Amino acid sequence: MKLETYTRRWRPAELPRRPDGDDRSNGEARPVFRFAPSPNGPLHLGHALSAFLNFDMAQSFGGRFLLRIEDIDLARTREEHVTGIFDDLAWLGLSWEEPVLRQSEHFATYQAAAHTLLKLGLLYPCFATRAEIAEASKRAPGARDPDGAPLYPGLHKRLAKEEVAERMRRNEPFALRLDMDQALDVLALRTNARRVTFCELAADGTGEEIEADPAVWGDAIIVRKDTPTSYHLACVVDDARQGITHVVRGRDLYAATGLHRLLQVLLGIRRPVYHHHRLLTGPDGRKLAKSAGARPLAEFRDEGVEPAEVRARVDLGHQLPTIPANDRS
Repeated sequence: MKLETYTRRWRPAELPRRPDGDDRSNGEARPVFRFAPSPNGPLHLGHALSAFLNFDMAQSFGGRFLLRIEDIDLARTREEHVTGIFDDLAWLGLSWEEPVLRQSEHFATYQAAAHTLLKLGLLYPCFATRAEIAEASKRAPGARDPDGAPLYPGLHKRLAKEEVAERMRRNEPFALRLDMDQALDVLALRTNARRVTFCELAADGTGEEIEADPAVWGDAIIVRKDTPTSYHLACVVDDARQGITHVVRGRDLYAATGLHRLLQVLLGIRRPVYHHHRLLTGPDGRKLAKSAGARPLAEFRDEGVEPAEVRARVDLGHQLPTIPANDRS
């Protein structure tokens, strides 16, 4: 089957390079940090912690602070939440560089990245529904990915080209999944290893080299059925093209770093430094989340709470990592 058959709905463009023409993750003289919320609900104290950390580290080390709106999920995105993000961060005393990148305005960029992976033979179409995947997983229960979902059982991975063509002719929706076995083969050719490593920055400024196995994610979805990208792909591509040198995010995304590092290698992207901060939890011990009804920051603002009190509530006093002098670029 021709590659164009999989991308008939897209017009892949060349992946943009960094503004300075240098794709190195540490190519700028100043560290670059980002806060990247999704506008599918109001910000809460957990978001405040992450935003404060990124902003404070940028301020402390003469770096840049960027805001990115991760709104690839058009069905759940609400403009009032985008406005709320700006209002909440401004109330907290944070400022950021303009223009703000909105992922929904850059689908062609992610399509180009997917096209690169397709040319490498690393993606395949998956027509399976959630119900079909769940049923197959019940019949043959096995391992789960770090998010707790059953690993993809391989439905449609070996479909005949003729069947794929017929399903596409009928406009059946499909996702594009990463062929993990093939991807690890490419990884081994490029790095002489089937695992990846990343540098995790500790609070005292020391960096620990962490080894991760991307295979724990199985054949992950790289392009969703309902939008021409995925969180993992868009995040990796945007961190690279925005020149992010330090990815500071919640501990709940620690496991995703292995998959992100794999995509960086496959796409020829140099790695940033990572710091995964603690998560704020509610009375039940579970992390604060929009879906669980975490109290919005706007409510604190409306009640007259001062930003300094919000800082106190998220307990930033001991949290701000340091960056060694030779790691600030």
